[in-house]
This record gives sequence, structure tokens and C-alpha cells, in this order.
Amino acid sequence: MKKGPKHKLCRRIGSCVWGNPKCPSAKRPYPAGSAAKTRRKKLSTYGELLIEKQKLRAHYALNERQLRFAYQKAKTGTGSTPEKLLRNLELRLASVVFRSGLAPSIFAAKQAVSHRHVRVDGNIINRSGCLVKPGQVVSINSEKSPSIATIAQKTDVTPPSYLEVDKANCKVQVTREPLLEEIPANVEIMRVVEYYAR
Repeated sequence: MKKGPKHKLCRRIGSCVWGNPKCPSAKRPYPAGSAAKTRRKKLSTYGELLIEKQKLRAHYALNERQLRFAYQKAKTGTGSTPEKLLRNLELRLASVVFRSGLAPSIFAAKQAVSHRHVRVDGNIINRSGCLVKPGQVVSINSEKSPSIATIAQKTDVTPPSYLEVDKANCKVQVTREPLLEEIPANVEIMRVVEYYAR
């Protein structure tokens, strides 16, 4: 994602992409600009597909190349492309760190991973796009990264059922692959697939 206002898209679509109650879209659910309330236009089909794709990009803090690569990967092999795409995005290391509550936001999760604060099965991994498999344990080294561990322990998040979190020791285990309805991305994933398949 490009650097800039993180909640600009939230204002445009009228709700927060990450479900943050303090998002500016909660008080101002309309695009920025003095005439934004009165000049809303009905989106074209392409516009609707584009918005869903941008919502998915923002939710997982991906750039266009990363999301397109994830789509191409999900398209191969057997199984439903929308399900595989969303499941693969949800099992990215940064997503697991964020969803488990070890980081307060997806951006903080990506930073923790890239700065080598996160381990998978005891090994330091600094690639936020690394896919975590069921049974693997993601942890933060509280001895070498005490400030990161403190933030992780104070984060108040209810993790999804496919993650088993040990907040005291800053650990999370992926118990199984997530089901589509368990992923709180709030995105119509089929429209994202339609956007790339057009």
C-alpha cells in the first residue's frame, strides 16, 4: 500500500475496512470534500468491483502486485478460487499476528515481522507473506523484544476459533485452516475474483 491517509478508503465506502470504532468514517461516513454528501454517484459495475478489490488490499495491507500474485496462485489447482484466495491471505504471517492480537493493527504486524521480532516454530521469519500452516506456532521473543511483547499482551482482541492464543507467553498456534465465514474481512471476495478475471 502507498503511504498516506489510512482511512481515506473508509471514508469513501462509508465504513472502516478494519472494523476500528475510532475510524473517521464512524462520524463522517462520506468521502472527503465539501460537496461530497451531495455529489455521490451510483457506481458502475467496474467501480463496484474495484472498490471490493481495494477493500481487500487495504484490509491485508497489500500492494497491487502482491494481491495479483495471490490471485494467480489461488487460481491454480483444484478447489474454489475465492475460498483459496481469502484463506491464503488470512494465513499470511502478518495476518496471523494481527488477527491473534499480538499486534494492534495489520501495519504493526507487518512491521514486527520485518523487524525480526516474530518467530515461527522458533525460527525468525521476516517475510510477512510467509504462509503459516496448521500446527505451526507463531511467537514473539519477549526476552529480545520486551516492548513488542508488552504491546501484544495489552492488545484487547477476540481471536477467531482457528487460532489458539497464549497471551501470557505471546504465542499463537494455527489449529486448522479457517472457514470462509470465519474470516472477518468484510469483503465480497467473489467480486475481487471477477475483477481479476474480467
